[in-house]
Amino acid sequence: MTKFEALGLQKSLLDAVADLGFETPSEVQEKAIPILLESETDLVALAQTGTGKTAAFGFPLIQKIDSNSRTTQGLILSPTRELCLQITKEMQAYSKYERNINVVAIYGGASITDQARQIKKGAQIIVATPGRMKDMISRRLVDISKIDYCILDEADEMLNMGFMEDIKDILSGTPNDKSTWLFSATMPKEVSIIAKKFMHSPQEITVGAKNSGASTVQHEYYVVGGRDRYPALKRLADTNPDIFSVIFCRTKRDTQKVAENLIEDGYNAGALHGDLSQNQRDLVMNSFRKRQIQMLVATDVAARGIDVDDITHVINYQLPDEIETYTHRSGRTGRAGKSGISMVIITRSEQRKIKAIENKINQKFIAKQIPTGMEICEIQLYHLANKIKDTQINADVENYLPAINDVLQGIDREELIKKIVSVEFTRFSNYYNKSKDLNSSDGGRDRDGDRDRSDGRRGGETPTSGAVRYFINVGEKDGYDWMSLKDFIRDTVGLGQEDVFKVDVKESFSFFNTESESTQQILDKFTEFKVDGRFVNVEVSKNPGGGGGGNRRSSGGGGGFKGKRSARRDDDRGGKGRKDVDRESKGRSRGRSEASSPNSGKRRTTKRKGDFF
Repeated sequence: MTKFEALGLQKSLLDAVADLGFETPSEVQEKAIPILLESETDLVALAQTGTGKTAAFGFPLIQKIDSNSRTTQGLILSPTRELCLQITKEMQAYSKYERNINVVAIYGGASITDQARQIKKGAQIIVATPGRMKDMISRRLVDISKIDYCILDEADEMLNMGFMEDIKDILSGTPNDKSTWLFSATMPKEVSIIAKKFMHSPQEITVGAKNSGASTVQHEYYVVGGRDRYPALKRLADTNPDIFSVIFCRTKRDTQKVAENLIEDGYNAGALHGDLSQNQRDLVMNSFRKRQIQMLVATDVAARGIDVDDITHVINYQLPDEIETYTHRSGRTGRAGKSGISMVIITRSEQRKIKAIENKINQKFIAKQIPTGMEICEIQLYHLANKIKDTQINADVENYLPAINDVLQGIDREELIKKIVSVEFTRFSNYYNKSKDLNSSDGGRDRDGDRDRSDGRRGGETPTSGAVRYFINVGEKDGYDWMSLKDFIRDTVGLGQEDVFKVDVKESFSFFNTESESTQQILDKFTEFKVDGRFVNVEVSKNPGGGGGGNRRSSGGGGGFKGKRSARRDDDRGGKGRKDVDRESKGRSRGRSEASSPNSGKRRTTKRKGDFF
């Protein structure tokens, strides 16, 4: 008996499970599916985004639907068009072996007449956004007076988006004896109100602690001056050449401006906010899913419903107004058991907010420093070397080799390598050579108040005080992320749980920190050390800072040496945006932070509710 079969699913659903490649149910599925199959009950399920909630309510709903009746029996409400379409697609995949079950999506931005026509043909399950659903009810285009099941998916997001009254109106037109299943990442006051008003003695399941962040996400914060927020963002991107991220801003205007600045500075970026047309939004999301956009700058409302796998970083360019919103932001990464990193860029005056978030999500933040120019150059140099090593040789090059050999005649191997590397490396070296320290004078401290420091150099003397930064020649390609590499180093050397910190994993190499007392022990252990026949080398890094954390990444580009960025103009707002932004900016003095580009000439491809702190 398979694990899904043990949950009580019928054969047609098990066949769909097999086709989808599901092997082991997630925790929320293991807890929810048996309850929903065995009884007619209301349910409140609290689980983070990306934990398999759609299947947790989708399988039981499909199994309970009467496919012989054309009456609408199940209603699923979701906050956004994207999530509505995603749920519909998944429900159709789950029910592929069920006869006559029709799942219809209802959402704004599409023809209401066409949607009404689909429902009239017979839709046992409707997946809808609250606004369009209420509109269709008022026009008498849909009848939900006989539904048996109502599912509120991402309930906290729907209510935070201002759909409270719409949801109340919709639920008021449904039968009192229906079963209501509420799925939410957090349990704010508004969700509790809905549960008390429209649910009857609901059973409750919780995956993880209430309102807590996912354990697979590492939380970091960087303290900078107010005018250095954008340069800090760029440095964090440069420190993670294969970044695939969502960057959150608080307003539509800031979102558009930051995205435009990133694009003008040569990053593969895009904006997602409420002023975009539906067609523009679809184009941006399609590019993001295809990894053509690696830095998606978004507002909280616009980003709700984004379900893209393998997002490596969430960057909080500005903190949200509500702590629950931060939980949703960080939940965009570290999904489905994979690890991720949530970065927060703050000013000194905002440091108190970090403690408030820590208390709410039951997780600690790591205080980190914005990387220096030389740290970025070091990372980019290793990244370039690995890209050269892994590049597949193009057979067409053979035709040009005789002429190229003539040009390069007389240059020995070592000098040629230096020249090849220098072609790309010099841009970053020149760009960051005299760059200033962006870290606030009170920022970038460890929890004991000491700055992360090291006097050691690769090949130099062993440091004797402070925190020490190390280079290790394994990374993502070897199957490590920040969690597993930390465990590997700790277990190999015999260190304690907190002795290894600030672990930054890149594609083919990584960095980590320990206190200096452990340095000699680490270097001795990794002398002539092999794993599966391969030498694993650890050296003290010549750049002791703790730069931006790395993590699991897509195979997409985006690093400075990959030739995907064009000229960068770097003042504190990072270049001009649209004409209206230019006009708004005229007359205001803008201090310049970092004034040249390492990639010149390359191709570029809400409503506030008050302060919760």
